[in-house]
Parts: sequence; structure tokens; C-alpha cells
Amino acid sequence: MNLIRSYASWRKYRETCVELNRLSERELSDIGMSRGDIPFAARRAL
Repeated sequence: MNLIRSYASWRKYRETCVELNRLSERELSDIGMSRGDIPFAARRAL
């Protein structure tokens, strides 16, 4: 069960990273983020 939960968390992290990386620099700036903030924001989304 723990393996399934870990995999689900990893997928959510990856999907969040992919979606945020699709944003332009301008869009990221509008929400107060930079490219370097993406991994941290994705971890908070878990």
C-alpha cells in the first residue's frame, strides 16, 4: 500500500512540475514564481 501511495505522490509531483514548466516567464512572474521555485511548489502541492 505504501508503494502505491509513493507512486501516486511522485506522479502528482511530476504533473505539477510539467504544468508549471509550460508557463511562460511572464505567467510565472504574475503568480510570484521563478523557474527555480517550481520543484518547491510541486512538493507543497503534495
